[in-house]
Amino acid sequence: MFRWREREPGVGPTFGVDWAITDRMGGLSTGSFASLNLGAHVDDDVEAVSGNRAGVAHAFDLEADDLRFMRQVHGIEIAVVDREEDDPSHEADIMITDDPEVALVVLVADCTPILLLDRDEGLAAAVHAGRVGFTNGVVGVAVAALRERGAAKLEAVVGPSVCPRCYEVPADLRDQAAQASPAAYAVSWTGTPAIDVAAGVVHQLRSAGVSVTWLPGCTREDESLFSHRRDGVTGRFAGVIRLLPPEDAA
Repeated sequence: MFRWREREPGVGPTFGVDWAITDRMGGLSTGSFASLNLGAHVDDDVEAVSGNRAGVAHAFDLEADDLRFMRQVHGIEIAVVDREEDDPSHEADIMITDDPEVALVVLVADCTPILLLDRDEGLAAAVHAGRVGFTNGVVGVAVAALRERGAAKLEAVVGPSVCPRCYEVPADLRDQAAQASPAAYAVSWTGTPAIDVAAGVVHQLRSAGVSVTWLPGCTREDESLFSHRRDGVTGRFAGVIRLLPPEDAA
């Protein structure tokens, strides 16, 4: 179920966190969506997706209704959610919460999932960074939105995505990405223009003073992860983050 996960309880006045990157194992979906598909928009069986989401929620000590999703559109819009506020049809690629009673979910199948956290302020965010969102500044918008809410000590987990060896693009698109971050300029395994979105994301985060954990892996090369570029019709894995209350709040 989880490719990577860390759970750290709150200490004193500091919030803890339970955050993870899922893989495609341990779910109910079949065929092209086998088996832990968390995407409800890819024509998978509705009951299978519901069961998959319930399993992930249970692992986070939550109910399925406590997972928060957004309608990702490769943009830079923000959705602020909590236990009461939930509109999964809201078009956004950044989701923010200060509520430990919900978990934020960002869905991917080649794009870069970003989880952001400020333990002192008790703020968490999930960000969807595809090529378009990355070049249009979704990383900077997310960081700025958290800092406007008081975050001063941000840390991030950047999950697996399609690697530059496998992400061939026209030269003009590579140039656009390189303008957003020179780290995104890349060459594919055949020597053609390519983009390294994750490297660009990491460069932007570190340039903004965010501490980064960058998880390895290429979605196209690793069959334990969903990849639209590899398979076409496929499911979605996820980055998930939940705040845990401070020890002093007990």
